[in-house]
Amino acid sequence: MPTIKDSVHDHIEVTGVATELLDTPAMQRLRRISQLGTVSLVYPAANHTRLEHSIGVYALARRACEVLSIEGTARDELVAAALLHDVGHPPFSHNIEGLIHRETGKLHDDVLDIVSAGRVGETLRAYGLSPTRIADLIRGEGRYGQVISGDLDVDRMDYLLRDAHHTGVAYGTIDHERLVRALRFVDETLVFAAGNLQTAESLLLARALMNPTVYQHHVARIARRMLWAASERLLASTQTDASTLRRMDDVDLRARLRGESSTAPMMARIDERRLFKRAIWAEWAAVPAPVRAASDAERAALRTAIAERAEVAVAEVLLDVPSGPSMPEASTQIAVGDAIVSIAAASPLVQALQQTNEANWRLGVYTPASHRESVQRAAIEVLGLDTEQSILADRADSAIARLDQF
Repeated sequence: MPTIKDSVHDHIEVTGVATELLDTPAMQRLRRISQLGTVSLVYPAANHTRLEHSIGVYALARRACEVLSIEGTARDELVAAALLHDVGHPPFSHNIEGLIHRETGKLHDDVLDIVSAGRVGETLRAYGLSPTRIADLIRGEGRYGQVISGDLDVDRMDYLLRDAHHTGVAYGTIDHERLVRALRFVDETLVFAAGNLQTAESLLLARALMNPTVYQHHVARIARRMLWAASERLLASTQTDASTLRRMDDVDLRARLRGESSTAPMMARIDERRLFKRAIWAEWAAVPAPVRAASDAERAALRTAIAERAEVAVAEVLLDVPSGPSMPEASTQIAVGDAIVSIAAASPLVQALQQTNEANWRLGVYTPASHRESVQRAAIEVLGLDTEQSILADRADSAIARLDQF
């Protein structure tokens, strides 16, 4: 029985189908997919991989099966799905997933084509497991899919712990053993057992604190948008298609972007950390609703309009409009007395965290430092930003100033 020494969960025993799945090319590819992508440009130690995370999720899923008394084939399916849950990730994890979804219609959890083919499919079938059923569990479908992908999933528990460990940001440190021990099924819904409101709050608080500090740090967002722009240019200017891009690893994509004349300058900036700077960093209330809701095509047109008004090349302006603030975890169910209610209904803290999500939301316009002022003025005009609200831009690497002059 192989035993893996993990940086977060200590010793993890690998048994059954997992021993063979680990050695498949699809799983070994995850050694070359960074867990946090461009976040490593902010936190240099954040170089952990999707393989490490997948093994951690497998370990927590095994523990959840014990707590929830999941046995037999259902247990084997669940732990296999836990180990395989990230095999669909593109290079740099979530950083260019939206681009690939736009072109292929597939997200990282759309994995039926991967788990039913090659050695993964052969291994699953040899153990009497259905690749279709595994793919359904990875998408969070059915009673047990909630353990892998749901409001209380073991995926979230592991990545918070692991990302906190590798970035050194303690906000994500959670009591994962208590969280797993608190899981219960009520009818077909996975909930936290009565008496665990603070346990549930700790999970949501960790996620809310890690989001602006790590996952949405402005430097990581700038680099992410630069990587997106380079990858988009690769698809437009070469014969590389999105399906091929989806199955690359980080090494493949870096090499391809460095080797093409149309993408090499942007990749060099990322490699050397010569990143664009913020010309605009606007709060939710400062951004007109049509801009917040703009389609990809509309955003591309806005980006072009900003560049033309600023008289700079379109490639030197990046528009970054994140999705609207939300906290789906707030719908997590918890037993309170004889009732099952959402955490948001039971917790004033969670209600406050929902408001904080909007306060942390920012629209970004990025450009080289030499163009910052012209792009800033152009963006305010083109986007129709409300200058009475907070519109922030870093005047220097160590300063952020209010644009009161506009």
